[in-house]
Amino acid sequence: MLEEACLARFGTLRPQGPTPSLRSDNGLIFQSRRFRQACRDYRLQQEYITPYTPQQNGLIERFFRSLKEECVWQRSFRSFDEARRAVRQWIKWYNSGRPHQALGYMSPAEYRAQKLQQVA
Repeated sequence: MLEEACLARFGTLRPQGPTPSLRSDNGLIFQSRRFRQACRDYRLQQEYITPYTPQQNGLIERFFRSLKEECVWQRSFRSFDEARRAVRQWIKWYNSGRPHQALGYMSPAEYRAQKLQQVA
């Protein structure tokens, strides 16, 4: 109901411009009527990887593997809110303090600082 009211008042949910693609695997959630309608509402084009080829979605598959191994599987959560807080905290650390192989085992913050020094 709220989404319909917003659409009626403000029009489309996305500003005008090129249509971004949303790439996903072939999971049931991404093929559901509700999800496909949300894509249309947000003017997103759906793009599916070839079935049974997770390597086509390698970056996000690797991210979720790290999230599960380093955060989710390390503890037993008592509530959904506790899990949400832990995941948010881990993502913040992942994006700033966690060393990444692709960055020469530097954290994103260290990598950015190094790049800034090279530019200056």
